[in-house]
Amino acid sequence: MVAIVTDFDRVPRILRLNISGQPVDWISWQEAVCLYAREIVVWTLGDAVLRIRGGHSREDSCQSHVDIHAIVACEGKVVHPSRGVPPLTNEALFRRDLNVCLYCGGAFSDGDLTRDHVIPTSRGGRDTWDNVVAACKRCNHHKGSRLLEECSVELLALPYVPNFAEYLALINSGRILGDQMEFLRRSFGANSRQFGSTGRMQ
Repeated sequence: MVAIVTDFDRVPRILRLNISGQPVDWISWQEAVCLYAREIVVWTLGDAVLRIRGGHSREDSCQSHVDIHAIVACEGKVVHPSRGVPPLTNEALFRRDLNVCLYCGGAFSDGDLTRDHVIPTSRGGRDTWDNVVAACKRCNHHKGSRLLEECSVELLALPYVPNFAEYLALINSGRILGDQMEFLRRSFGANSRQFGSTGRMQ
């Protein structure tokens, strides 16, 4: 079943794959239409989320249309994005840690969370996925530039580097269709906290 959309701003983003089925990026429905028009979409998954209507045929007056699917695999050079380290942003970090402070265990909105360096940068720590956690402002202030053992604080879960499939889920959190999430989840790493559907720390 194809959705009848009147507000094109509400059309979900489309998950683009390379021809071997590896997730590459999120694209807009306009970009997806171009891929269909160039005839480089080789297979699709998920439901059709939008139907774009074209002109009428001179021969039989039938109107052309393109159904845009939630997941599209395209021809072209096979890209291996999973080989790189996804960029570290606060938004993706907070989603990785389920918007939970990894010191006190409280759930917070983005505005009440901070990026805390487990080993402070002033002590030689790096600003990398495996050295940062989501922390509420109170816990971040309490820990300051000390090491965990110096302030009697324990981590509730270890930081980790999300793979590219999980990163795509993190940066589009809240706007992912069910079939898109199901596809991405199959490629999440063993450390991922995104497996559960309850929103609780795994």
